[in-house]
Amino acid sequence: MQQRISAGYSNSLRHQTVALPGYTPRTLKNGNKTQMTEFAPDAGLQKNRKLKDALLQHKALSKAGLSERLFGMLFSGLVYPQIWEDPDVDMQAMELQPHHRIVTIGSGGCNMLAYLSQSPASIDVVDLNRHHIALNKLKLAAFRLLPGHSDLVRFFATPDAASNSQAYDLHIAPRLDAATASYWDGRDLYGRRRVTVFNRNIYKTGLLGRFIGAAHVLARLHGVRLAKMTEARTLREQRQFFENEIAPIFDRRAVRWLLGRKSSLFGLGIPPQQYDELASLAGDDSISAVLKHRLEKLACHFPMRDNYFAWQAFARRYAGQHQGPLPTYLKPEHYAAIRANADRVDVHHANFTELLASKPAASRDRYILLDAQDWMTDEQLNSLWAEITRTAREGARVIFRTAAEKSIIEGRLSPAIRDQWVYFEERSQELNALDRSAIYGGFHIYGKKA
Repeated sequence: MQQRISAGYSNSLRHQTVALPGYTPRTLKNGNKTQMTEFAPDAGLQKNRKLKDALLQHKALSKAGLSERLFGMLFSGLVYPQIWEDPDVDMQAMELQPHHRIVTIGSGGCNMLAYLSQSPASIDVVDLNRHHIALNKLKLAAFRLLPGHSDLVRFFATPDAASNSQAYDLHIAPRLDAATASYWDGRDLYGRRRVTVFNRNIYKTGLLGRFIGAAHVLARLHGVRLAKMTEARTLREQRQFFENEIAPIFDRRAVRWLLGRKSSLFGLGIPPQQYDELASLAGDDSISAVLKHRLEKLACHFPMRDNYFAWQAFARRYAGQHQGPLPTYLKPEHYAAIRANADRVDVHHANFTELLASKPAASRDRYILLDAQDWMTDEQLNSLWAEITRTAREGARVIFRTAAEKSIIEGRLSPAIRDQWVYFEERSQELNALDRSAIYGGFHIYGKKA
């Protein structure tokens, strides 16, 4: 589940300079040396009051409090190398026009680029995870600075492309802002420059990437190789593989016990609050049946040739040439528009509500909240929607997703705010059925009344 970091979370890193044999730190535009970065998972939780206020709702030594703090620690690094919401569904819901001004949570940055294919007037991207900020800025710079579309595909969609870091050094780094360059020139825990992850496979990294890897290991322990799903040529073959090989794993006692632990799903980006939402659908002590149903949609409702989310889940990569689709932002038909519009995006290391507070009244048209509201208290929800309502033009739309099926804001917003919005419930349900990412219970569209 997505991010949610941007709606009130922050993460930070502890820096430490270490001398490496054979490595001379690069001098950046501001004259500073590249820093070695050593991840300190709980630094963001300890130092950032907004993160603590948003996530920590129980005492530290309580069971719920420990769970919240563990989740916060895990979220201090890169979480989503790929955003896990379907941008095609988003764009159908938003009906973007050239005059529209958008505010969205960044996550892995795929969808804000997809929105640029529709040439909106502007996009404000917010995220409080600095790793996501660096990834969003790198993707925008790559569209502006890499020589052509094939270079982008090689950089962001081709595993084991050893020349990608060289392309970064040659084309991107010389014109990248100092903070972003410092991030990608920084070192991981193995002493490698961060940017070299694109020489390997960035989608096997991050909290979500490692969770998917763990799921593959668990399946192999039960004799199932999940990558075989990519060999299916029809929806019937996909369903056969799911029902014969994957579905029985969810009925194993050990798996049901494991999925009954809230911490087991932190790698999916499911915090304790969202776990409780999912558990409300389960009817027993495990959400195994709920997760099996969501995975069944991912595996069986869309052809593999049309679903890049399924490729990431089952192959841990995008499809090769002639095997399947690229993400919307990497499709060749969108390249020219996205490249031309890349300068219309501003990326903010900021909170969604606070960013809106800095904007004029009646100045924005589209808001994309991902599933951030699943994490919020009633007070946080009302503060967010008060700013959305103030800054929204007539006809503005808000879209978001929820772990459960029902809209998270019904019965929780003050009547003074809620009465200014109309819920497009039927259209929301239609588009939810088309969402190829398949992991959410609900997709919701609200429009500002005249």
